[in-house]
Amino acid sequence: MPARAEAIEDFAAALRALRRSVGNPPFREMSGRSGAISHTTLHEASKGNRLPSWETTVEFVKACGADPAVYRERWERANLAVRSAGAGLEAFATDVAEGRTAHSATEWRGLRSAGGIASDVQPVPSAPGGRGRFPPARPAALAVAAVGAATVVLVVVAVNRGSGTEGHSVNPSESPSNSELSAADCPVRATNPPWSPPAHEGDSAKFIGDITLPDCTRVGPRRTVTKVWRLKNAGTVPWRGYSLHRLDLPQRIDQCQTVPDVPVMDTRPGETVDIRTDITTPRKPGLCYVRFKMMEGSGRVAFPGGQPLNFQVIVG
Repeated sequence: MPARAEAIEDFAAALRALRRSVGNPPFREMSGRSGAISHTTLHEASKGNRLPSWETTVEFVKACGADPAVYRERWERANLAVRSAGAGLEAFATDVAEGRTAHSATEWRGLRSAGGIASDVQPVPSAPGGRGRFPPARPAALAVAAVGAATVVLVVVAVNRGSGTEGHSVNPSESPSNSELSAADCPVRATNPPWSPPAHEGDSAKFIGDITLPDCTRVGPRRTVTKVWRLKNAGTVPWRGYSLHRLDLPQRIDQCQTVPDVPVMDTRPGETVDIRTDITTPRKPGLCYVRFKMMEGSGRVAFPGGQPLNFQVIVG
C-alpha cells in the first residue's frame, strides 16, 4: 500500500476505533451532538478514502466525548504524508495555471490518462474583469490524483494575466493572497472567471453578507477573532457535507492562520446559513487576504465558475 493511502487508512482506523469504544453511535446522532457538521461528512471521515480536515476530525472526536488534542499529532503526521505525496502534482498544476508549461493538448491528455492529472482539469484562459463577490475571483482548477483507495484533492488558483477593473491592482503573475499586500490595497477587487456550470445542475449560492469582520476591519497582531459569512442556498440542490476549502495552502507564518477546511451546515434550498471560522492574525502588520472555494460533499469544487469567498482584515 502506498505511504499516502496507508497514512489515510491508519488515521481512519483510529477514528473507527474511537467510535467503537463509545458504542458505535449513529452518525446522525454524532452530527446532532456536534451541531457543526453533517452525518455524511462524519461517515466519510471514517471510511479511509481521504484524510478528513482537522476541523472535521475535531467534531468527530468531540462527538465521541474525547479530547481532539490527543489526535492532533497523529492527524499532522497523516496530513504531512498526504501533502508530501501530492507535492509533485501540485507543482505541475500550478505551472499550468500560471502559464509556465507548453504542453500540447495531446501531451495533456497523455498526462491525464497516465494518472497524473484528472480528466476534468483543463488549462484556463484569461478572462476580462468584472464585478461580483460570490458566486461568479478567479477560477479554480481541480486536480485529482488517485492512488489505490486514496484520493487527494488539490485546488489550484488559475490567475488572470490582467488586474481587475476596480480598486488597486495586484501583481497579476501570482495569487493576490500570496502577494505583498498592504492596507492601501484594501479592499482587493476580484475578477470574474469564465462561466462554468456548478458541480450539480441546479445548485446555486448567493452571498448575503459579512456578519462579522467586514472588509478592511482592523485587527491587532496575534489576535484570534471569528469570521462569519452568511450565504443563501439559492438553487434546488440541498447542501450536504459541503465545506469551504482554503486556497493558499500551505499557510505561511506571516499569513492569517485558519483551519484549511471550514464545514458548512447542511442547508436546504431557500435557506440561509452562517459559516464561521476562527482567524489568528500574524505579528507582522499588513493585509490578510484569504480566499476559500466551496466544495461539495464528494470533494469537488461546487461552483468552479464562482468567485472565492474571502476575508480581508488589516493587521496592525
